[in-house]
Amino acid sequence: MAAMSTAACTMDYNKIKHFAFRMGPKKDYPTVIIGAGIGGLCCGAYLARQGIPVTVVEQHMIPGGYATAFKRGAFNFDVSLHGTSIRNNATEDILRDVGVLEKIDLVELPELYCLKSPSGEIESVPQRDPDAYIAVLARHFPNEEKGIRGFVEEMVDIADESGRIMKENPTVRGLLYKMTFPKRYPKMWRVRNKTLADMLDEYIKNPVLKDYLSALWGYYGLPPSRLSAFMYSVATGDYIKNGSYYVRKRSQDLSNELAAMIENNGGRIIYGDSVEKIVLADGAVSSVELAKGASLPARAVVSNASAITTFNKMLPEGALPDSYMGKIRTYRPSLSSFIVWLGLKEELRGKIKGAHIYTSGGQDPEKNYESIVKGEVEKISYGLSIYDNVYEGYSDPGTSTVMITVLSGYEPWRRFEADYKAGNKDEYYKEKQRWTEMLIKRAEQEVIPGLSSMIEVKEAATPLTNWRFTRNTEGAIYGFEQSLENAYMNRIDNRTPVKGLYLASAWGNPSGGFTGVLMSGQQTFLKMMEDWAG
Repeated sequence: MAAMSTAACTMDYNKIKHFAFRMGPKKDYPTVIIGAGIGGLCCGAYLARQGIPVTVVEQHMIPGGYATAFKRGAFNFDVSLHGTSIRNNATEDILRDVGVLEKIDLVELPELYCLKSPSGEIESVPQRDPDAYIAVLARHFPNEEKGIRGFVEEMVDIADESGRIMKENPTVRGLLYKMTFPKRYPKMWRVRNKTLADMLDEYIKNPVLKDYLSALWGYYGLPPSRLSAFMYSVATGDYIKNGSYYVRKRSQDLSNELAAMIENNGGRIIYGDSVEKIVLADGAVSSVELAKGASLPARAVVSNASAITTFNKMLPEGALPDSYMGKIRTYRPSLSSFIVWLGLKEELRGKIKGAHIYTSGGQDPEKNYESIVKGEVEKISYGLSIYDNVYEGYSDPGTSTVMITVLSGYEPWRRFEADYKAGNKDEYYKEKQRWTEMLIKRAEQEVIPGLSSMIEVKEAATPLTNWRFTRNTEGAIYGFEQSLENAYMNRIDNRTPVKGLYLASAWGNPSGGFTGVLMSGQQTFLKMMEDWAG
């Protein structure tokens, strides 16, 4: 029945107009958004377009959180975006709602991904064509064709059902609707309590094929034995059916357009400052205090920051019920990442195939996850993105832009935390350099021959870098772990027990990733309007 939380957040503009009418003067609802990540910006854009006074407070100097870009020499590097599902689904609807869809340029990826492993290679995994995806895998595993078809079709069906829930607007969402839910959405209901490993076992016998079909588990930060089958299916099924897209020129363009929508509709964004305290009056939000001394009145606060920091450091002690905090303490921050950006003095377009190449270290997903947690960089599977294969002209003529990405646990970097924050980084830099050179060496041996001789610009980011620029606890990239008990529709509610305090981020509902945080921003806007209407 937790699925009803998502169904209840279907956008209904007649209902929004009704809520707005009952609210009275919009000036009476000043709202502070903590953090200018995509989730906070999305929520802020919805609110600003309704005439709500919105102030976003961002400790960095640019908007976007992980959806940003930076320059080194002649190269403009994207911080995180590989590709995102953004057509014929809820994401497209959200961007249209807030007025930015027509202001960004979307480029369809040439393929979903490429895969290299010691047991075989798939040069191109097609997108927007489930039958072609099935055929590619069936050529490699002819004895498993029936199981492949069953698994892929079930993922697509689950994605379709989830999309239908978001578009439906039943007049009554009462007991009858809940009782008929299993029949209306049988695919979603069937996997509600299954892991990805459980679902794979129902269809597939070959362990190598299981690894191939679960290759995108890194997008969600948990191995198949712990990852929600629904979470994986609804996202991967959407990729397979509707395709994956990149924002041209960079993901920063999306963040900039969302920020501009807030400012163009009367809101403001304060950069280079942060919220230190959320002040309550009679148990409800009343204002926030900033690090640089200012105080901002607030009828509502939307946290796009770490939920752990929000609850433990920004709120007064005892503001949240013990039962609520007890549950929060059972949740863990997700994995972080280690990224190497390379600006090359040669063109790779037309020489190396693939925009996004996933290279296995030879371990199964469960052992790979263990290596990630331990920081065994020489064993971890990695992703290599050749952005010039996404679209021509990504880099200057005669050059190329490459990103190497691995997931990383925080423990290998925790020993540097105190010194890092104190500015003593010598030992940290040595370890950062070791990881960087190891990943370049592996990429040169396995994907791009002669890579090291092509490098003109080199930069890298660790989990501590992620913390520095986002203040996410342990540099988490997906908020809370997206485990079976805290994933998508079962995930923590964006409406907190403190009146006027909401979440809109990867830490909240439904999940991390570009699509997840945009949906989170939309859901929170709807909950706020409903609460204000009384």
